Amino acid sequence: MFKVLVSDPISDFGIQLLMDAPDVKVDKNPGLTEDELVNIIGDYDALLVRSQTKVTPRIMEAGKKLKVIGRAGVGVDNINLEAATQRGIIVINAPDGNTITTCEHAFAMMMALSRHIPQAYVKTINGVWDRKSFLGVELRNKTLGVLGMGRIGSEVAKRAKAFGMEIIGYDPFMTDERAEKLGVKLGSVDEIIRQADFITVHTPLTPETKHIIARPQFEVMKRGMRIINCARGGIIDELALVEAIDEGIVAGAAFDVFEVEPPAPDHPFLSHPKVVVTPHLGASTVEAQENVAIDVSEQVLHILRDQPFKNAVNMPPVPATVMNKIQPYFNLGLKLGQFAAQMSKGALLEIVVNYSGDLAEVDTQPLTRYIVKGVLQQHLGSEVNIVNSMHLAKVRDINIIVQKSHVAKGFTNLLTVTLRTNEEERLVAGTLLNGYGERIVQIDKYPVDVAPEGHLLLIKHNDKPGMIGYVGTLLGTNDINIATMQVGRKIVGGSAIMVLAVDRVVPKDVMAKLKGIADINKAKEILFV
Repeated sequence: MFKVLVSDPISDFGIQLLMDAPDVKVDKNPGLTEDELVNIIGDYDALLVRSQTKVTPRIMEAGKKLKVIGRAGVGVDNINLEAATQRGIIVINAPDGNTITTCEHAFAMMMALSRHIPQAYVKTINGVWDRKSFLGVELRNKTLGVLGMGRIGSEVAKRAKAFGMEIIGYDPFMTDERAEKLGVKLGSVDEIIRQADFITVHTPLTPETKHIIARPQFEVMKRGMRIINCARGGIIDELALVEAIDEGIVAGAAFDVFEVEPPAPDHPFLSHPKVVVTPHLGASTVEAQENVAIDVSEQVLHILRDQPFKNAVNMPPVPATVMNKIQPYFNLGLKLGQFAAQMSKGALLEIVVNYSGDLAEVDTQPLTRYIVKGVLQQHLGSEVNIVNSMHLAKVRDINIIVQKSHVAKGFTNLLTVTLRTNEEERLVAGTLLNGYGERIVQIDKYPVDVAPEGHLLLIKHNDKPGMIGYVGTLLGTNDINIATMQVGRKIVGGSAIMVLAVDRVVPKDVMAKLKGIADINKAKEILFV
């Protein structure tokens, strides 16, 4: 008999599957302190929580029988994932359960914004009958820009089409075929910024998406546009938005999330007459709370019964004999994936991973997960991890091919990652060298020897005298120190690449000047996180 402890308030309907299982006994005991949990957790095979219970390393250490911790929701900040992984405890969440709820809230915010509903409500209940101050706009025939066409963004787009809106969608993983199925026109972030009457954001918060809409974007927007954020605080520069509203560029905004939550009492959103706010209610419906509980209960039952499961957010157990051989390559695989993703452009269609040498003889599936995580991390940030990376690739129609060869081109082992997009094919290969550690040894067709760390500049140029000098002079003039430099070429006088390790992030204006140097064809900054 398996024993499951539910330590946060979760409805019986949500965990009915577990309660009805003949081989499971469920105990509901919410509101326990850490000490109280430590005293009883040793009797349980599974722990179900929401956000109140903090699952600490001390609790997990006491949970000698714990096989799984289920989070009835998306975020797992209250669970120490490192400690869980070290103890072989699987942590699962329910990422799909709040899709419709969040989508509907975003649409409700868009409707409220377009018709001034909160502002009109306040005046009316205060005895002011004011019909003239709240002239709204229709959604029909307006252009909606959707930044992030994942689960939630796609559902928003479907509903917007029913309202007669034209949709421009941006997503780094969206292909033309998928956009056509959704009836969405693919566009860049810049095209959405310039063309949309309404913009709604549905992306994770990553270094790439932080302040993706800020002062430079507001300056080129269509005057009178409106903006909605029910995703993550920080995607939109809040202070720049207030300025844009006051200047008449933006007609209004609706926010369910803030950069700091709860916001400070003097936050300008809270007193601005053209901003609609809610306290992070995107997932707050009866149905969503029940759905996430149902989803996580089903997966907990699968794990307890040794059946296939999904939505794990930490690494599953790996046999020690396999781990000893592949673990040294985990970080290299992650960095190769990051490098390949940053140097590629276009919608990703396929990831091809080739293992050459001794690695061809072992199960490399855990290592492949690290590589795929590195690729997807560029756009999905912390949403992707080493367990769900394969699943996230699959739902985005990204094909993953794993090939193996005993011939490693002079290396003991060689990892090669090839990305195929709708625009190009790019390749990066790496290995571990005794005494030198992780090295990138090939970029596309060019042999190199580069340490994958820090800040790198990848430059493709024509192989002409003086190119190194031009680049070095420009960087030096702008106080950017070059730590190392590698040059790769196949034919004298043909195309070549430069890879420079620099001491800090290169400012955008310097990158623009770099790209403007004659005979430089491409320049890209590569950052490892």
